[in-house]
Amino acid sequence: MPSYFKKVLLLFTFTLFFTEILSAQLTIYSGRNRALVEPIVTRFEQETGINVRIRYGGTTQLAVAIIEEGRRSPADLFWSQDAGALGALQNAAMLRSLPDEIIAKTPPQLRNSESTWIATSGRARVLAYQHNKISEAELPSSVFDLTDARFRGRVGWSPANASFQSFVTAMRSVKGDDATRLWLREMVQNGAVAYNNNNSILQAIEAGEVDFGLTNHYYIDRATASNPDYPISSHYFEEGDPGNLLNIAGVGIVQSSRNQENALRFVEFLLNESSQQFFMNDVFEFASTTGLGDSDRMLEFVLSISPEINLDNLRDLDGTLRLLRQVGLL
Repeated sequence: MPSYFKKVLLLFTFTLFFTEILSAQLTIYSGRNRALVEPIVTRFEQETGINVRIRYGGTTQLAVAIIEEGRRSPADLFWSQDAGALGALQNAAMLRSLPDEIIAKTPPQLRNSESTWIATSGRARVLAYQHNKISEAELPSSVFDLTDARFRGRVGWSPANASFQSFVTAMRSVKGDDATRLWLREMVQNGAVAYNNNNSILQAIEAGEVDFGLTNHYYIDRATASNPDYPISSHYFEEGDPGNLLNIAGVGIVQSSRNQENALRFVEFLLNESSQQFFMNDVFEFASTTGLGDSDRMLEFVLSISPEINLDNLRDLDGTLRLLRQVGLL
C-alpha cells in the first residue's frame, strides 16, 4: 500500500477513534454536593458506558463560570442546587430547550416557562429547632416574626449559601426589595448568627449556640433517619409565607454542548423512577415527578404552603447579591 494511502487510513482511524471517545463523554458542572450525587452518577456511567467528568463547586460560582466561558465552556450540562442559578443561565441565553416529553414529567411549578431547565428534586425551606427545648407555642407563624426581641441572638442563618439567597430572591418577589431589605437589617440588628452552611447551622442548634435555624428540610430528615433520637425538628410557617419556599435542584443543557445526546440521556436518567427513589430515600429530598405514591401527597402539601411564586422569578440573583452586600451580609 502506498505511503499516501497509509497516512489517509491512519488519519481516518484516528479521527474515528477520537470521535468515539468524545461521543462516550459528558462534562457536568455540578453545584450539588459530591457526597450526595456521586452514587447516582456512578450508576449512570455503569448503565450507559458514558464517561462522566464533573466539576464540583458552588452553584453560583459555576453558573458565573459558564457565563464567562461562553461558547468555549467545556460544560455539557449544569446541575444546579437551586432555580436561581439556572435562571441566571437562561437570562444569558446559555441553555438549550428540552423536549416536550421530558418537560411533561414534572408539575408546571417545577420547570421554567422557556422549557430550558427542569427540577430533578425538591427541597423545602424550613425553620429548624431543638424540640427538646422549644415548645410548639414558641414557634413563629411567619419568617418575619424572627425579628421580634424574643428571638434575639437565637437564630442561625447562612447568607452566603445559594439556597438562602434563593429564599431572599423569593422574598423580594413576594414582598418587594424594601420589605426584604428591612427584614435583613432587622435580623442583623436582632443578632442573627451567620454560619458557613446548613450543616453548621444544625450543629450549632444541637450544641446550644442557637435555638433556631433557617435551612432546608432534607438535612433534618436525613439526620433523623440515621438517629431516631435526633433532637432537631422542622417547622413550616403559615401558608404562603416566603419562609416555606419550595426550591429545586435542577438541570439544564448548556447551549454550546458538544455532547447534547449524552446530556439528554443524563436528564432522562435523573427523572426515571429509580433515580427519583434515590433522591427520596438516600438524599431525603422530594421527588420532582409524579406517580410515586406517598411522595405525591407530600409534594402536594409543600406546594400548597409554599409562597405563590414562579421559580423563573428566582433568576435575579444579581439583585439579591447586591441587596445582601448593601446590608453587610456579603
